[in-house]
This record gives sequence, C-alpha cells and structure tokens, in this order.
Amino acid sequence: MKLITAKVVDGQVALPPGTADDGALVTLLVPEPDQESFELTDSERAFLLESIKQAERGEVVDGWELLEDLRPA
Repeated sequence: MKLITAKVVDGQVALPPGTADDGALVTLLVPEPDQESFELTDSERAFLLESIKQAERGEVVDGWELLEDLRPA
C-alpha cells in the first residue's frame, strides 16, 4: 500500500501516472469544506504508514466488533 497525494481535476481525482492500475480501489481523506488542505507531521505520516503495514499483516479489528466493545453495558 502507498500513501500519495493527488489533485481533483474537473471533479475527478488525478493520480500521478503509474500510481494505480485502472480499476484499483483507493481510499481518500478529504478535508472539510472550511479546510483548504491538511498536512501530516513526520510523526503522523510514520504512524499512518505503520498502521497500513499492520493492516497488510492482518493485524486488524473488525469495525463492528470494535463498536460493540465500545458500547456501554
């Protein structure tokens, strides 16, 4: 998995050439309307990349299970 920055052009996400194959599934983090953009610190970027590696290794928790565990008894 890669972490990249792309730009929206004419309502479509324009990825740098060679970044993803046609039909590839991508996940987007989109700034709120009042945010022009956002920047990650070096430590935030490192944390995000390590989290991606953990997910690739299967070290994940099912989202529905997590919500159930967080629900007050």
